Amino acid sequence: MDNSRVYKMLFSSVYPLYTQKVEKKGRTKAELDEIIFWLTGYDKKGLKEQLDKKNDFETFFKQAKLNPNAKLITGVICGYRVEEIEDKLMQKIRYLDKLVDELAKGRTMEKILRK
Repeated sequence: MDNSRVYKMLFSSVYPLYTQKVEKKGRTKAELDEIIFWLTGYDKKGLKEQLDKKNDFETFFKQAKLNPNAKLITGVICGYRVEEIEDKLMQKIRYLDKLVDELAKGRTMEKILRK
């Protein structure tokens, strides 16, 4: 499968969609940011820089420091088991999608952050 189109999507164009999704379900942008910080190692300033630079997903994850507990993220997203995705970049993107879905579905932050 050619994932290059997904890799070149601008994170800054998808972030508002993530925000909209979680807020529609009664969660907050602060909670969304917290899961992004946890997964990627970015802080508020780092996330803002990524958004301001309009980096694509490939660059966004290349510059991130993936949380070592990210491997604990399991389950199905977009019809694929995230733990079985062989393409490492696509797996990171799907990890983020999975966390956003869990947040929108009302899962507790403690469970989402694998504490």
